[in-house]
Amino acid sequence: MLPDILFYLFAIGLLLGAGAVITARNPMYGVLGMIFSFINAAGLFMLFYAEFLSLLIVMIYVGAIAVMFLFVLMTIDIDFVKLREGFAPYLPAGLIVAAALAAELLLAASLGLFTGVGTPIAAAEGAPTNIEQLGAVLFTDYALPFQAAGMVLLTAMVGAIILTHRRRKDVKRQNISMQINRTASDSMALTKPVSGQGATPLYWSPKPVDKVASNDEDDQ
Repeated sequence: MLPDILFYLFAIGLLLGAGAVITARNPMYGVLGMIFSFINAAGLFMLFYAEFLSLLIVMIYVGAIAVMFLFVLMTIDIDFVKLREGFAPYLPAGLIVAAALAAELLLAASLGLFTGVGTPIAAAEGAPTNIEQLGAVLFTDYALPFQAAGMVLLTAMVGAIILTHRRRKDVKRQNISMQINRTASDSMALTKPVSGQGATPLYWSPKPVDKVASNDEDDQ
């Protein structure tokens, strides 16, 4: 009884999230709807005893791709009004495709093709789980391709950050080389204060702030 209730909850949530992705006027709301759809899809895979796919959706799609979409939307300026122009002529074709897909699913359900989906397969006592078997194969036979794929993803992530990074002139930046090469004579001032007057440096005066900032920009 409980699996049936969870199935309908996850299925309805998946449809609502997919509808939000299509109908949302604000692209940020669309990405949030996509994340909601991914989470419900992960729940459905968990009900179908596909634990690896469920965790993969949460870690990769929700934790990386959806966050990347949010990052791109926040860093670039896109005129979404122009992107939506000309959408109406394609609406009839989209409705026809959606109706065809719905008819195929209803026909498959009426023929009983979905019967038994998600039924657990009886495993021998003490046999490893699906995730254990996948991990054993992934980190033995396919260890090198797995590491290579990780390096490719790391390179793509660093490239995306570099391409979308913007330098701001109103932010003071740290100059590591200037801090390391700073000497005692640049940091201390010898004064001979007079009674009733403020302390004034005799042998040292600090560098102007604008000069330090210009040196920082020249070094970078």
